[in-house]
Amino acid sequence: MAFRKVLKRTALVGGGAVAAAFGLSQLLEYRRTQHELARLALVSAEADLSLPLAKELPSRHAQLNALRSTEEFDVLVIGGGATGAGCALDAVTRNLKTALVERDDFSSGTSSRSTKLIHGGVRYLQKAIMKLDYEQYLMVKEALHERANLLEIAPHLSAPLPIMLPVYKWWQLPYYWAGIKMYDLVAGIHCLKSSYVLSKSKALELFPMLKKDRLVGAIVYYDGQHNDARMNLSIALTAARYGAAVCNYTEVVRLLKHDGKVCGVRCKDLITGQEFDVKAKCVINATGPFTDSVRKMDSQQVENICQPSAGVHIVIPGYYSPDNMGLLDPSTSDGRVIFFLPWEKMTIAGTTDTPTNVTAHPIPREDDINFILSEVRHYLSQDVEVRRGDVLAAWSGIRPLVTDPDSKDTQSICRNHIVSLSDSGLVTIAGGKWTTYRAMAEETLDAAVGAHKLLADRCRTVGLMLEGAKGWTPTLYIRLVQDYGLEKEVAEHLASTYGGKAFDVAKMAQVTGQRWPIVGKRLVSEFPYIEGEVLYAIKEYACTAIDVIARRTRLGFLNVQAADEALPRIVQIMSEELGWSREKSAAELEAARTFLHQEMGYRSRSEQLTRTAEINLDQQEVHRYEKRFHKFDKENKGFITIVDVQRVLQSINVHINENALHEILNEVDLNKNGQVELNEFLQLMSAVKKGQVSDSRLAILMMTAEETLDKRGPVTVDRSGGGV
Repeated sequence: MAFRKVLKRTALVGGGAVAAAFGLSQLLEYRRTQHELARLALVSAEADLSLPLAKELPSRHAQLNALRSTEEFDVLVIGGGATGAGCALDAVTRNLKTALVERDDFSSGTSSRSTKLIHGGVRYLQKAIMKLDYEQYLMVKEALHERANLLEIAPHLSAPLPIMLPVYKWWQLPYYWAGIKMYDLVAGIHCLKSSYVLSKSKALELFPMLKKDRLVGAIVYYDGQHNDARMNLSIALTAARYGAAVCNYTEVVRLLKHDGKVCGVRCKDLITGQEFDVKAKCVINATGPFTDSVRKMDSQQVENICQPSAGVHIVIPGYYSPDNMGLLDPSTSDGRVIFFLPWEKMTIAGTTDTPTNVTAHPIPREDDINFILSEVRHYLSQDVEVRRGDVLAAWSGIRPLVTDPDSKDTQSICRNHIVSLSDSGLVTIAGGKWTTYRAMAEETLDAAVGAHKLLADRCRTVGLMLEGAKGWTPTLYIRLVQDYGLEKEVAEHLASTYGGKAFDVAKMAQVTGQRWPIVGKRLVSEFPYIEGEVLYAIKEYACTAIDVIARRTRLGFLNVQAADEALPRIVQIMSEELGWSREKSAAELEAARTFLHQEMGYRSRSEQLTRTAEINLDQQEVHRYEKRFHKFDKENKGFITIVDVQRVLQSINVHINENALHEILNEVDLNKNGQVELNEFLQLMSAVKKGQVSDSRLAILMMTAEETLDKRGPVTVDRSGGGV
């Protein structure tokens, strides 16, 4: 009864305010509905008919030749993130001769390190209403329109996601309900699905990990979710297929000028070290956090317009959240917003929002990781132990926020964008959100066309399908299973990653030599990534092993330990395909491991143990673990080696190859002397007890071996996965 009364009061309190505030807005929305829908269909049809789409992607070598040999481009974009790639696609589909250069890889920066949401921003709408900020309201409205478009043009990479907002105080229910309903109403015809209220019991049924104490109910609303790096890459590849010369690992050394006007750039191919000039009528600066560095190439006197902010995310096992329901914490202990979302069968949590310095290699701080874990604990049941050792990956992304001189901290800065034109003609696009990349690109090209008097068609990117979208259906994976003999999980992954291009990847998959699956050798057993994807990644302009583990596949973002184990095979495949020398292969392997350890939050087992060197075990536990250790150390040497472990495993009929055993012991071998001392083993068990190391392979192996020795029965030891 109490719950129903609250719902009635909610309807009375919130309904009138919602209708009054946004009724006029929705009337205007309705009047332009038919025109907008017609425009969507018209643009898509026109794009298909009038623009040639290359069946084969030009090679990187061919793209470099195009950059060198073209006398003059109409538009040259600096930056291969979402906004830069969007500008290139917008320009080339206006029949402008277009080029794009990126110093690193496509989506190597902020665009691959997002929360993976396609959203208007519930928080920004709240600020718009509370502060009567019409600009933020328009930003949310635009983002919701772009959300609908992005879900339409890349259905294989994106999908609607229900997000639960748990409510723990009765008075918050009508407050949050009114706010979420406003979000639906602002979306208008672009509303994905209508939000709804849940009782406590229903909320716990859908999200059983949720904390029960004092839970009143919950509100569920819908936003979009996507594979951000693959989405970014799809935009760039689509531009390439329409004729744009796009090239990664091509650094802008300086701007070229003639009579004080920017007329091109001096480039350096970072793969070969060769430099060359690229001439263009218009140069667009779309470099995200590095916006000001390019602007200072134009003029050292300009003031900075970007204020960088770091956002950290962590990935934990999928059992922390339901498969298809996210969670929003609207007010954390320090006023931030935390999302808790299922993603690629794992769970992603974040983000933080703190001022930072601009760097190409941001590192997630331990304080931020622990802050996120602490906030997650507040919303999960006490039955769910949130452990530091369960963090499988962590990363930091730098948001290029537009500076507000009156703002005291980055949390209050609007994520809106600005387009500026310098005296020399350099066009700069800065700020904004992932979701609005297309609208930002359209506004940027409108400004560029007007300022430089370019002969261009109108914008055609609304409704323009991206790489892989054509030919994709929700049941495409079934054909992959039937036609190629792929595992169902692998087929589903290929369909949702490559869309209609999944068949091209399947053709590159190697025969397994097994009864089933027929083709598709996995890179690691826990994930559906296959060796054929490495070959296809090279066609998609992957030049390094990091490109493969971070952006062509997402293995590095999902589980850094698994990515580390896959690296030798990835490097071997790329070496054979690209003709790398032994020295080059070794350098690639080292660079990729450095990337995982520093930028993806990988702290090896020894590093975790080093930080927690104090042994926190009681006397009974020490005795138990010493007894377990001495079952392997029969000679009482005080340490165990691979030989000791192999002897015990053979006695219980368990066989693990020597390389795997070396990796298992190396995780605990703090001083790297090829052996594990008793003290190191006790430190490991202490860290496991405190949750700072989870699912240690050595700990599980020794425990199961001990149990088997006592029972004298067979046992199978599988790789556990573990955290960082």
